[in-house]
Amino acid sequence: MMTQVRPTFRTMDREESEALLGRNHVGRIAFAVHDQVNIEPIHFVFADGAIHGRTSPGTKVDVLQHVPWIAFEADEVEDVFKWKSVVVRGTFFVLEPSYMVAEHARTLELIRAIVPETLTSDDPTPQRNVLFRIDVREITGRAAELR
Repeated sequence: MMTQVRPTFRTMDREESEALLGRNHVGRIAFAVHDQVNIEPIHFVFADGAIHGRTSPGTKVDVLQHVPWIAFEADEVEDVFKWKSVVVRGTFFVLEPSYMVAEHARTLELIRAIVPETLTSDDPTPQRNVLFRIDVREITGRAAELR
């Protein structure tokens, strides 16, 4: 008699969730604009207990400076029933270089670890000149695997 393989789902602990964030550099940020929720992909670095990233000036930044609460998600997907997903809820802060000097410098250092040319004349995405940090309020993770 064959044993049927079935998916199992589990909650990831904080350590495992933070490890997933540390291994990945592309995620999605969700935020509300008027009566709808927008979701946009971003690249990021998880360090110092926060999400660090960069974006372009525009609607997202304008909205988040007034209503800074966001959800952020990063995933690792191998198959339909073999995946891990982490959701972060927190507060979005634009890091102004003129008065948030240390915070801006730290995020720039972290982003340059994945895109060394960030904010230089060789920057591959020079329009993305706004550095930000998401201060983590809550992290939840879920995983699926076949057993």
